[in-house]
Amino acid sequence: MIILEEPYVSGFLQRTILELGTPVLDTPKARQTFAGTGPALLTDQEAEAAGRSGQSPRIYANSENALEWIAIHLAGTQVHHGVRLFKDKVLFRQLLADLYPDYRFQAISFEGLSAFDPTALRLPFVVKPAVGFFSLGVHVVTRYEDWPGIAETLRQESSSQGHLYPGHVLGFDQFIAEESIPGEEFAVDAYFDHEGRAVILNILGHLFASPEDVSDRVYYTSPDLVRQWHDPFVAFLEEVGRRAGLRHFPFHAELRVDPAGRIAPIEVNPLRFAGWCVTDLAHHAYGINPYAAFLLDQPPDWDRILAERQGRVFAVVVADLPSTVDLENIESVDYEAFLARFSNTLELRRVDFNRYPVFAFLFVETASPDSPELLDILGADLTRFLTLRR
Repeated sequence: MIILEEPYVSGFLQRTILELGTPVLDTPKARQTFAGTGPALLTDQEAEAAGRSGQSPRIYANSENALEWIAIHLAGTQVHHGVRLFKDKVLFRQLLADLYPDYRFQAISFEGLSAFDPTALRLPFVVKPAVGFFSLGVHVVTRYEDWPGIAETLRQESSSQGHLYPGHVLGFDQFIAEESIPGEEFAVDAYFDHEGRAVILNILGHLFASPEDVSDRVYYTSPDLVRQWHDPFVAFLEEVGRRAGLRHFPFHAELRVDPAGRIAPIEVNPLRFAGWCVTDLAHHAYGINPYAAFLLDQPPDWDRILAERQGRVFAVVVADLPSTVDLENIESVDYEAFLARFSNTLELRRVDFNRYPVFAFLFVETASPDSPELLDILGADLTRFLTLRR
């Protein structure tokens, strides 16, 4: 079963649903997507019955906005257990705490931001919503004396950004402060199969403009990257799955690898792959349909795929906007000028920039992860492509 919700359903996902005949929950987004021409939509009662069936059901959600439906209709099930465990960053840290005995973290309530003693953690540390999404509300603390200003920024962001997504997706009522994990950052689309084994569908390297950068501006993938990290990540994720006790469960994991090669989790996002259908990069890069792979339990033949795609590098550029931009005041975006920065564009997906702090997702093929076009866009001020209303 698939649950379609805002903010975005790609044409690729829509076509996959039609080709597979996958049941879809009746939601406003599903009705808008198919406009009466697609599959018969399941009522809440039908979907709940399927979700509570004897065998673990395969449920995929394009958006974490679907987690509220899970909490209401599938409370007490394995699916809901996995959602709670992964979505709440405090519970997730507690699940793996014994693997990282020297790692410190602390929960902070919204009301407790001012009273929090930052010296309880070693510098640098990160503070973010315990239930979060899309790097919203994420801040790196490098000096203890900066804490009062960061706490005030979090209160302001709660007012300006707290309405963008449902509370099950992004909540500013509780935060987690946790020590920074050094090393390279990766994102992994995967699922636990019927035996609890981790099946990887893509591995993305996360590029940053600086050590203080926490944005989601650029991710890339390549055969060399997948070949290097596939087996170590499978071993780590299967340990997570063993502790969580999950089957038939898709997820998007964010991991770091320190200079000694030790893998540490940043977070695991439940029931979905890379958000905003960015997981479709696997199709551009490797010919993999991640939705079909999960729903049909068909692991990729990585040996064959990597041999066929050797030497190629693919990336997604997230054209995000700073929180200082008044989204409602944006009149237009110069997409042509934005595209002109790249030599080999594969697909441009425009976004409703008056509703969300991003105006596009762009899939590209590039020469290498450190190509000038990727490095230049990392620190670029994308407001230059905006025309604002007077």
